[in-house]
Amino acid sequence: MVYRGPMSASKLARPALDYKDSFLAALAEFRAESLYDFVDVAETSKDFKGFVDRLNAGARLLHHPAPDWLEPVPETLLWLVKDEDFIGTLHIRHRLNWHLERWGGHMNFAIRPSWRGKGFGKKLLRKALPAAAALGVERALLTVRPGNAAGIHVIEDCGGVFADETDATERFPARRRYWIECVR
Repeated sequence: MVYRGPMSASKLARPALDYKDSFLAALAEFRAESLYDFVDVAETSKDFKGFVDRLNAGARLLHHPAPDWLEPVPETLLWLVKDEDFIGTLHIRHRLNWHLERWGGHMNFAIRPSWRGKGFGKKLLRKALPAAAALGVERALLTVRPGNAAGIHVIEDCGGVFADETDATERFPARRRYWIECVR
């Protein structure tokens, strides 16, 4: 066995140019699952610096464009990274609007497909709690699709307490809603 030096830990970081190749590879993985299909891959690849600058300035580029009738809320975007690898993304909403109270929650996170099943969802959520607390969120609402067993497991294992389940509507899907303490 060859010693390769100390292994680094994963961390939450602001989007940065260091993760370009890995992020673009992750974007291809997400799109293979029909996620983030509204992100222009060619434009993002061509002007990654501009993309990162817009993310760090608060632009909501990884969401479907919000309808005009939906009140925008302040949001912080962070990436879970390890060395130069992009592992996942985290959105922390500083407060809730009526829509987020039912379907979106304070936090949304996704682990890139090739890194799933390795414990990074739990690592990301555990690291997200103090980050949310630092933004003034003492108790966070998280929502998850009822059939997302892995997401439910992550939330419950990190201390999420089941509140209820919303019914699907003509416009919005059903969601399981959990509360989790950010300040411990």
